[in-house]
Amino acid sequence: MSLFKARDWWSTVLGEKEEFDQGCLCVADVVNSGQDKIIVGSYMGYLRIFNPHPTKPGDGVQAGDLLLEVQLREPILQVEVGKFVSGTEVLHLAVLHCRKLCVYAVSGTLGNVEHGNQYQIKLMYEHNLQRTACNMTYGPFGGIKGRDLICIQSMDGMLMLFEQESYAFGRFLPGFLLPGPLTYSSRTDSFITVSSCRQVESYKYQVLAFATDADERQENRNRKETEQQKLSSGKRLVVDWVLNIGEQALDICIVSFNQAVSSVFVLGERNFFCLKDNGQIRFMKKLDCSPSCFLPYCSVTEGTINTLVGNHNNMLHVYQDVTLKWATQLPHVPVSVKVANLQGLRGVIVTLSDSGHLQCSYLGTDPSLFQAPRIESREINYEELDAEMKQLQKIIREATKTQDILPECERQKDLIVVAEVSPELDAESQAIDSEVKAEAVPSVTVKITIQSRVTAQKPKLAVCVQAPLAVTCDQFVFDNLEPDASETVVLSVFLKGNCPPSELEGNVVVSYSTPTELNPEGILKVAQCKFRLPLRLICFPAQPSKTANHKLTIDTNKPSISLLTIFPDFADQSEDDQSNVLGFQFLTGSKITLLVSKTSQRYRIQSDQLEDLWLITNELTLRLEEHFKKQNCKDFMCTFSGSIPLQEYFELIDRHFELRLNAEKFRELLSERAVQFRAIERRLLTRFKDKTPAPLQHLDTLLEGTFREVIALADAAEENQVNVFQAFTKLKSATHLVVMLISLWQKLSTDQVAILEATFLPLGQDTQELGWEETVDAAISYLLRTCLSKNSKEQALTLTSELCIPKDTSRLKKHITLLCDRLAKGGRLSLSTETTTQQTVVMPDP
Repeated sequence: MSLFKARDWWSTVLGEKEEFDQGCLCVADVVNSGQDKIIVGSYMGYLRIFNPHPTKPGDGVQAGDLLLEVQLREPILQVEVGKFVSGTEVLHLAVLHCRKLCVYAVSGTLGNVEHGNQYQIKLMYEHNLQRTACNMTYGPFGGIKGRDLICIQSMDGMLMLFEQESYAFGRFLPGFLLPGPLTYSSRTDSFITVSSCRQVESYKYQVLAFATDADERQENRNRKETEQQKLSSGKRLVVDWVLNIGEQALDICIVSFNQAVSSVFVLGERNFFCLKDNGQIRFMKKLDCSPSCFLPYCSVTEGTINTLVGNHNNMLHVYQDVTLKWATQLPHVPVSVKVANLQGLRGVIVTLSDSGHLQCSYLGTDPSLFQAPRIESREINYEELDAEMKQLQKIIREATKTQDILPECERQKDLIVVAEVSPELDAESQAIDSEVKAEAVPSVTVKITIQSRVTAQKPKLAVCVQAPLAVTCDQFVFDNLEPDASETVVLSVFLKGNCPPSELEGNVVVSYSTPTELNPEGILKVAQCKFRLPLRLICFPAQPSKTANHKLTIDTNKPSISLLTIFPDFADQSEDDQSNVLGFQFLTGSKITLLVSKTSQRYRIQSDQLEDLWLITNELTLRLEEHFKKQNCKDFMCTFSGSIPLQEYFELIDRHFELRLNAEKFRELLSERAVQFRAIERRLLTRFKDKTPAPLQHLDTLLEGTFREVIALADAAEENQVNVFQAFTKLKSATHLVVMLISLWQKLSTDQVAILEATFLPLGQDTQELGWEETVDAAISYLLRTCLSKNSKEQALTLTSELCIPKDTSRLKKHITLLCDRLAKGGRLSLSTETTTQQTVVMPDP
């Protein structure tokens, strides 16, 4: 039993399989007896009037509660009560149908028998509508006293105003697409609605009255000569004020504090707004649940307004301005809510659901019948509590030491992904649409196996490799996997772009969901694994070269190993000279030579391009580590004692940055030529539409020339985009090489290498909006002001929060040089604040 459940005072269910909506409920003294009555209309055409008088709270409907039930021939869209008949101020009932507006008088006759009084309705007048109606509002339009006028909004955006028995005029709303809620503010004499542009719009009644008539505008559309004269006879319909709320509105209500102040309440899909008369926001409240209806009314506290808000969770919330004062549970989802005074009981809440559940309730609480059982007293074991406290403190300390953002993986994984790369290249290449200009582009097969330990719903597999590498199929979708079930897919990887890749690693990601008792749809989870591609996929053995522009020497602490042992897949066993020297050639044409010293423990890698050294150097270190690991040698180490090739690295940075600037220039030129092309098109269209043809004055020639310039610029921009991609791939390869050389030079730990890689390689893709240069410069600047700072003054400097393309690369190159200098003088990379504070004291001055 809920403590805040709505107290049922009277309830009933209307009809069978009938439908109701927001405008189908009205509470008013329609019989003019001094007491409120409940009027309900349905889409099936039934009109019912209730006067509830239960003998005790919670009673069902009695025979005398239903005053009137009549079936009209058309669906009832909305019911309202007001002074709709001329010559009298008695309240009458207005019923809106799709194509008709009817006004009835409800009267009662005293009964002479035990059945009680009898009530009937009498049609006073009706208006047949030329357009399909959506909703209506009423009020003393124009400040008239003693009677109410009616305004109906049609489905095509026309406001039709009726002065009781006669039709006044009709006006089309500007920019109309779909109808929205409509209400009338008597204080400002304005109609307020919400358009399809998600804007609250207010139209003055006087502006509507003096604007161009909608019927005249409809009739004169096909008349070309007299159309302008007809339109000039009336004023244009201009909106009084507009407020963009950014969402569709469900309802609008007007609440007045007094004669001088009124507020406009708008219920949106996620918020409700309180506006002033001039459209300014007084306040707004973000709702936690999707609302279904609302009703604002004056509060007992001066200067505040209470609002009843029903939602789709069967709840009714009571707000005082933006403060939630009460929440109560309803047995249904309300589509309309009203407040009534019934049988002397003030403030009865009347709610109606879309299926016809009509309920009168009031706010209250049910006493809780649950009593907590008495807890047996027991002695406290302080030794066990101390041991448990120490264990918890140990867990907290270990958790705070970790720098990882993602949580650790579970020991027992629900789904296991394994990727196996074939040791041999495919006998028949599976390369598709490769841009490489080699005689043959090889491919390698990757076999991926998924094994599920639990029920995995809708598993999806994605294979990612770094461009210019590509796969024959990168996405797979499976049926639901049962426990201990498995799936296997086979694909091929090949070199598609005409440049060597920066990485030979791939990643397999499987997304799936596991159902639970609380969530049958499942909890989304991800499993992944990595695989490494063979070097033979992108290069093949070649004749070694004696000369090269770039050379690197890697030192080791173990005797040198024959290249026949390290690279058996590239060496010819019949040639003895290959034990000390080996040649590689990429599919794109570049050559790399690897030499090993017979006397010293050194390996030399040389090539004409700096970026080509990366893949061979990385492969050499990995194979050396694997070789000595098989021999149970744990102290193997590679070092680098030469100078970091920063100048050659800076040349690649300048080349990439220059292409980015060219892309920006091409974009600006394309924008200018496109503007010029559209301007010429407009002038040509004007000439062609003119009744008296005029000479083109070479506009066609200018249009053709501009079109050719646009095509040429687009081709040049596309070619430059390809060059930017290739330059970025080369820059990533060179960056990987520089990071490796710095780590070998300073003997950095695994965590420090990870920080360095995150600093220099933050982006997987390079774009004009966020490029490599500005991102890396910001990351290096952060390191120079934290863990690599010389003193506290550098730590106090603030970094700019906006990343934009720089004017040149001088600042970036200066920061990279300064980073190497700080590392050479004892600086250490760390993201911990404690380590940073200690290093600022130890760091020597340059």
